[in-house]
Amino acid sequence: MKVLIAGGAGFIGSTMASACLDAGITPVVVDNLVTGRAEYVRDRIFYDGDIADGALIDRIFADHPDISAVVHAAALIVVPESVSEPLRYYRENVSKSVELIEHVVRNGCHRYLFSSSASIYAPGADFTVDETSPLLPESPYARTKAVMEWVLEDATNAYDLRVISLRYFNPIGADPKMRTGLQQAKPTHLLGRLITALEAGEEFQITGTDWPTRDGSGIRDFIHVWDLARAHVEALRRFDDVLPAGGDRRYDVLNLGTGMGTTVREFVDAFRRVVDRPLRVSDAPPRPGDVVGSYARTDKAAAALGWSCEYTVEDGIRHSLEWSTLRPTLLGE
Repeated sequence: MKVLIAGGAGFIGSTMASACLDAGITPVVVDNLVTGRAEYVRDRIFYDGDIADGALIDRIFADHPDISAVVHAAALIVVPESVSEPLRYYRENVSKSVELIEHVVRNGCHRYLFSSSASIYAPGADFTVDETSPLLPESPYARTKAVMEWVLEDATNAYDLRVISLRYFNPIGADPKMRTGLQQAKPTHLLGRLITALEAGEEFQITGTDWPTRDGSGIRDFIHVWDLARAHVEALRRFDDVLPAGGDRRYDVLNLGTGMGTTVREFVDAFRRVVDRPLRVSDAPPRPGDVVGSYARTDKAAAALGWSCEYTVEDGIRHSLEWSTLRPTLLGE
């Protein structure tokens, strides 16, 4: 099997590509390297360019007519940045994605995995959500994901296209073989900020401490990026079982999470257990775009994909710390 991974030089996309290779699936990567890294695709089939470039997408399919599915992982993902630069996020995550879908349909590829986000959910009363839970995207980033799900569902009603939207919860960790990890030197998500604070000897701020959770901090579902990548492999392998060709259903949604909620304070405690070093912590107001959060009910993904998570939160923290020490050497900075 050969698959096109749009955004396959980024953190999650490159990890997917590694999981595909390990499973005997050949990834073909297209990425404009705005946030992706050339080092992650050095030994892979790679096209440097934009997903909205129709001529490039046509050339990829001409070069690889045996591509049987597309994995769409190309997107900007920083929530506070999306609040300050919403038009950029709508252009990159929506406008260009619509063009990619058109190019894919034109080239006769009928299977499409979309990287969506759990940030589109309205939190449930117990903070758990399943695929039928109400949606309430509260940041421009989250809205771009919700919009793209509607676009894709409409496209499946009009064209010969079947789509599975995979709603990610909160990826942490790195490829356990240390082939790839977070490319940013100072990532803005929770674990990245913890590592930055630890390395700099700075105080870590828990942003948002008045949420209606068991300890006042936000709640998340932290999934190891390798478990996330494994889920994509299973979705590719079982795509026609989930959405059979010629069937009545042409669009489906699956949650990809651990099924366990961890508050930010609990995550900080897990981080301290792993590093066994002093870390000063204080409380602060929420950042723009922050939400209370949710965690997944994963029964549907388990049944559809025969998949469950293998790594713990502590594993994800440990692998992220290992990657952080290797990153300057591996990425040359």
